[in-house]
Amino acid sequence: MALEKIKGEREIRALKPGAGRLSDGGGLYLVPFAWGSTHVWRIDYTFEGKRKTLSLGTFPKVGLEDARQKAREVWSCLAQGGDPMQARHAAKQERKALKEAARRSKAGEPPIGSFEEVARRWFSVKKRQWMDTYSSKIIRRLELHAFPRFGHMLLEDITPKTVLEACRAVERNDTLETAHRLREHCARVFRFAIAEGRDLRDPCQDIRDALQQPVVKHHAAIVKPEPLGALLRSIDGYTGTFVVKCALKLAPMLMLRPGELRQALWEEFDLDNGLFYVPSSRLKRTKREKANGQPHFVPLAKQAVAILETLFTHTGHTGMVFPAENRPGRFLSENTLNVALRALGYDAETVTAHGFRATARTLIVEVLEFPESVVEMQLDHAVKDTNGRAYNRTEFLLKRIEMMQAWADYLCELKSGVSRLRHPALPEFRPVTQRTLASCV
Repeated sequence: MALEKIKGEREIRALKPGAGRLSDGGGLYLVPFAWGSTHVWRIDYTFEGKRKTLSLGTFPKVGLEDARQKAREVWSCLAQGGDPMQARHAAKQERKALKEAARRSKAGEPPIGSFEEVARRWFSVKKRQWMDTYSSKIIRRLELHAFPRFGHMLLEDITPKTVLEACRAVERNDTLETAHRLREHCARVFRFAIAEGRDLRDPCQDIRDALQQPVVKHHAAIVKPEPLGALLRSIDGYTGTFVVKCALKLAPMLMLRPGELRQALWEEFDLDNGLFYVPSSRLKRTKREKANGQPHFVPLAKQAVAILETLFTHTGHTGMVFPAENRPGRFLSENTLNVALRALGYDAETVTAHGFRATARTLIVEVLEFPESVVEMQLDHAVKDTNGRAYNRTEFLLKRIEMMQAWADYLCELKSGVSRLRHPALPEFRPVTQRTLASCV
């Protein structure tokens, strides 16, 4: 095939409108006046049995020798088994990637494909499903413990040892639970990348057993009748503000989480019928459930109604059941009840405001002998059944009303020290060896 048929650029400049394409051989040709007065260089080639055409630029911006050089590059690519069109596209993408990498570096942003870049994309997708208080903790853990150590690394280059060293650095600060949380967050980032099509595996799987196990610590709670009665009598003698004293009296009775109680509004109560509905937005639920879920029904025993009736005369005008002292428009702080318990002489290892839920859960089942499912429903926990919560729509309304009144009555009996009910207890343990020692004396 003859090459370089075009004699020179003078021949090109002499072209007149209506002229046909000018071939230079080897598939390279010029299309005169393709766009107005602009001539366009093109080359035809065959790849894997398909005829393709590639544009090589416009004349005079791309001269004759430049066009021939580009044609030689196309022939070279074909000789190596490549598709020139795909090669051009790949080169374009590489230039684009390099330009974006330079921009991100200048702006202080993580490289594309790095752990931090993928983690931040994962977080932007997931945070819409979480409450702000929860999502802020997740991104903060990553920013403190993961990004400074391996945030710049490509996911493919991160090994189990890389993640383990970051988690162990957290362990050294005696925050074992945070170390496990960090490993879980990192694992979710890797699974997100895998779902996007990245060819890698999650290195966090290999370090699960390499971390120290944290000791599970529940909210401190009193679950024996006698000390509970003593606490209730101490609450009756509380000398702090009237609002806090009422909150302390209601906390054991209503079985609510502290935040669900202290942020109560009077519009949520019907004291004539003993009804209290806690909005879904205040419950411990997912963001979607908070927005669309049903309120939680709390039957009010007559003792609770009496306390609330008195409290209404003090705080009803504010709209808030438990407004903060000298802080208009604010609820009691989240730690107010715990501070009040400390003032009564009870430390954090003995009782907490949240622990009143465990107190009720234990004694209502063991002493009052109400079914666990009814108590769990009143605690706003998932009720266990063979089909799962989605199919269990029972609310045990009448049973819950009966239970809440029985519980309030029992608390009154404990406070007075004349309860007719007995908590099941084993006799004091006496080793048989004591008998032997006694016989030898």
